[in-house]
Amino acid sequence: MNGNHGDSLLAARNLTMLVDFYELTMANGYLENGLGNVTACFDLFFRKVPDQGGYAVMAGLEQAIEYLNNLRFTEADIQYLREKQIFSEAFLSYLAGFEFCCDVWAVPEGTPIFPNEPLVTVRGPAIQAQFVETMLLLTVNHQSLIATKASRIVRAADGRPVMEFGSRRAQGSDGALYGARAAYIAGAAGTACAICDREFGVPALGTMAHSWVQLFPTELEAFRAYAKVYPDACTLLVDTYHVLKSGVPNAITVFKELKAAGHTPQGIRIDSGDIAYLSKKARIMLDEAGLPEVKIVASNSLDEYLIRDLLVQGARIDSFGVGERLVTSRSEPVFGGVYKLAAAGSAAAPDVLTPKIKLSENAAKITNPGFKAPWRLFDGETGMAIADVITLADEVIDDTKPYVIFDPEFTYKRKTLTNFRAKRLQVQIFDKGRCVYECPPLSAVRDYCAAQLDTIWDEVKRFENPHAYYVDLSEPLWKLKRELLDKYFAD
Repeated sequence: MNGNHGDSLLAARNLTMLVDFYELTMANGYLENGLGNVTACFDLFFRKVPDQGGYAVMAGLEQAIEYLNNLRFTEADIQYLREKQIFSEAFLSYLAGFEFCCDVWAVPEGTPIFPNEPLVTVRGPAIQAQFVETMLLLTVNHQSLIATKASRIVRAADGRPVMEFGSRRAQGSDGALYGARAAYIAGAAGTACAICDREFGVPALGTMAHSWVQLFPTELEAFRAYAKVYPDACTLLVDTYHVLKSGVPNAITVFKELKAAGHTPQGIRIDSGDIAYLSKKARIMLDEAGLPEVKIVASNSLDEYLIRDLLVQGARIDSFGVGERLVTSRSEPVFGGVYKLAAAGSAAAPDVLTPKIKLSENAAKITNPGFKAPWRLFDGETGMAIADVITLADEVIDDTKPYVIFDPEFTYKRKTLTNFRAKRLQVQIFDKGRCVYECPPLSAVRDYCAAQLDTIWDEVKRFENPHAYYVDLSEPLWKLKRELLDKYFAD
C-alpha cells in the first residue's frame, strides 16, 4: 500500500460483515456440502457504459484492497450469526479463524475500461471467493461510476479546471469522500471535500457561500472582509444580489485595493442566472477595469452537456465547480458491475478448474466461461488502442508475430494485426492472500488515467453515438464458449 492516511479508513471500520446475507448462507452451505475448499474463479465486470457513453474509467481498487487486507470476523459478528440459528458451529468456527487466501488480479485504477472484460478476477476457496462479492462490487461500481462521469465533464471543460463541489448532495459520507477521490482520478482539479484532501491529498478548494455576503451590512463590506483575511486567495461570489449591478463592481473595487496593496486577486464565482451572458459581461467589466488576470468560475447544477453548451455560446469561463450531477452521476446513477462464477473445481478434484457459463434468454447476460485475462492491443505506429481481447489465462498474445482478431458475433470479420503492441490489462494484487501490489500515489493514478485516455480515439469518447470500441474474444475462448453453448442448448 502507498501509506496514504486514507488506507486506514476502512480498517478503522470493520466492514467484513458488509455483505449480502446470501453470501453467508451460501458459504455455510458450501462448507456443509464439502465444497468449502473447492477452488472457484469469479470475474467482476460490467455490461453497459453509463450515459450511453463509449468508455468507462476503472476506480475503487485501493479501497477494495484495503477491505481484503482487513477481513476478519469479530466475536460480535460470530455471536450475531449464532443468534440467527441457521449457521452450523463448524461454519462459525471457520469464520472465527478466517484468513483470506485467494489470488486476485485487477485492472489498475485510471485505466479506460469497456463492457464484459474482467476488471477483477478472484480465484480461491469457494467460501472466500464468493464472500467478497458485495464489497468488491460496491467499491468498484461506485468509484468507477463517478470517475466515468467526471471524465466526461472534464472533457467537456476542454482544458479548463473542474472542481468537485458535491459533498452536500452525495449519498452519505462515503459517497462524498470516495466520490471526490474518483473524480480526481478522472481529471478533476480538486474538491470542496476537506477530508478528501486530508486523507488522499486531493487539493481542497473553496471560496464563500451567499451567507457570508448576507452576514455583513453590505456586499462591499463582505468582500473587503474576505479579502482582508485571504488577500492572496481571494475569489468572490458575486451573485448574492445582482451580478452586474453590484457583484462585479464591488469585486472590482476590492480587487483594485488588493493590487494596490501588492496582492494578486484570484477570481469571481457566478452561481446563478444566465451564466453564459453574465460571464461575457463580467469579463468585459474586469478587463476594462485593468483586471485581465482575474478568473471567472462558474457553478450551479452543471454537467458535461451544460458545460459544452456554455462554451459553444462563447461563455468566458476559466473553471467550473460541479456538484450534485458529478458526485451522484445523476443522469445515470448505477454502474451495473456484476460478479459471476467463471470456473470451479469439484469435490472430487477441488483444484481442477472446469469452465462455467451462465445462460440467459437475454443474450447480453450470457457470460464468458473460464479463467481469463483481458489484453489491450495498441497500434505500433500511432500508439492508439485498436481493440481489447479477452483470452484464456494461459494464452499469451505475442506482438512479435501476426495476430488475428475477429468479432465473436460475426466471426467472418477477421483482421490480422502485424505492427502492434499487446498489453495484459490485469496485474496480480494478491497471491494466496498476501498483497503483492503497491498502490501508486493518487496523483500518479490521475496522470496514468490521462495518459491512457489519450490512447483512446476521440470517436469513442464523444458524448452522442460514440464509436463502439471492440472487446473481442480470442479464438480459443470463443471456441470454448461455443462448445458450452452447444452442449447446454443440445441438452
